Amino acid sequence: MKRLLSAFLALVTLAWGWTLLSAAGSADAGPGNPWAVREHALTLTGLWSFALMSLAMVLATRPVWLERPFGGMDRIYRVHKWAGILAIGFAALHWLVELSAGTIKAVFGHEGRLAKDRGGDFLEAMRDVAEELGEFAVYALLAMLVLTLWKRFPFRAWRYLHKAMPALYLALAFHAAFLAPLDYWGQPVGVLLALLIAAGSVASVLALAGWIGHRRRVGGVVESVRESGPGLTQVTCFLDEGWRGHRPGQFAFATFDRLEGAHPFTIAGADRGDRRVTFEIKALGDYTRGLARRLEAGQAVEVEGPYGCFELPRGRGRRGQAWVAGGIGVTPFLAWLEALQTRPEQAPDVDFYYCVRDRASDPFVARLEVLCAALPALRLHVISSMHNESLSAEVLGAEVLGDRAGKKEVLEVWFCGPQGLAERLRQGFRDMGAAGVRFHQEAFEMR
Repeated sequence: MKRLLSAFLALVTLAWGWTLLSAAGSADAGPGNPWAVREHALTLTGLWSFALMSLAMVLATRPVWLERPFGGMDRIYRVHKWAGILAIGFAALHWLVELSAGTIKAVFGHEGRLAKDRGGDFLEAMRDVAEELGEFAVYALLAMLVLTLWKRFPFRAWRYLHKAMPALYLALAFHAAFLAPLDYWGQPVGVLLALLIAAGSVASVLALAGWIGHRRRVGGVVESVRESGPGLTQVTCFLDEGWRGHRPGQFAFATFDRLEGAHPFTIAGADRGDRRVTFEIKALGDYTRGLARRLEAGQAVEVEGPYGCFELPRGRGRRGQAWVAGGIGVTPFLAWLEALQTRPEQAPDVDFYYCVRDRASDPFVARLEVLCAALPALRLHVISSMHNESLSAEVLGAEVLGDRAGKKEVLEVWFCGPQGLAERLRQGFRDMGAAGVRFHQEAFEMR
């Protein structure tokens, strides 16, 4: 994610730099002129902010064609989230640079102040409107950032506020189009800006019209609802003929209540070709708590998907392989195990670690034991914190690789579970100097 965003910003900076170099012969535009420095900082921070916001808008359309390059829709959403956060940060910086005119005037005076572009009365009028819209949009974006990072703010209210983002983007696109220097439009930066405006505006219209993911949506009914464990609801849905099926480990957006909207849930089972999907839903928020009481058989449901690239790995030669699940993160692995029941000879040689609080009361342990018993190449390890058991990077390296540990063997870890556990394992591998570890993680966050 960091590399992608860094490369994207580098591209934008390169396009801006090309224009800067072409104007290097102007004495007024030199680095010794504080007004020129302010102007360059204003345009660069504005470009960074708008480019990142355009990227965030395009990724918000859930582009399936980008899943493979990004590594899954969960990673697309992570890039979308951080692109938005960085865009708002640069927008705030852009606003502060704009306010610096008074300080520069007080310290250096008017000498060296760059002349404004001239474009006629109509363009000047549009620029005034664009400036007002841009200032309003920055304030709104800063407020949205605060609410996004404040996890206690109710998700339902945040979701409705988040729907205003496409409209704010269109205001920013208007701002960028009319306030960009006129000489930009004959330069590479102008081509890039035009592409960003076009792509982001199309994405915004799709979002405002409610067309995101509409080709992958199907209706259906809730077939059964039951509480499979404390704070855990199992929902099975029978979908209409438009459902295209799913691969083990994928997820879908389910809408049980249109006011609440769609929520992503991993499909906790293999595709049997009967258009049935099962979700194991843990009570993690206001909506999912008490879901079993609000749902009933026969109720309408809309499912969008499937999405995701957290797919069943195959045997990879001499590489050691470990699956690690924590809590409700076991759901994609349930789908993997069910898919292997019909072809056990294809099961990879793998150690599967399931981390729970209490083995005796966990609703999935018995089911996992039955599924794993039919797969001789797969070894199940249940780690119970109540019995002072814990999983570490050292344990994974020693048990999975055995006497091959430390011989530059590749260890592949497939992880789905709490972020805290993922960070402990990653840090443990870094502390061990285990450069050969490949850590695959499903890290989906809606907010």
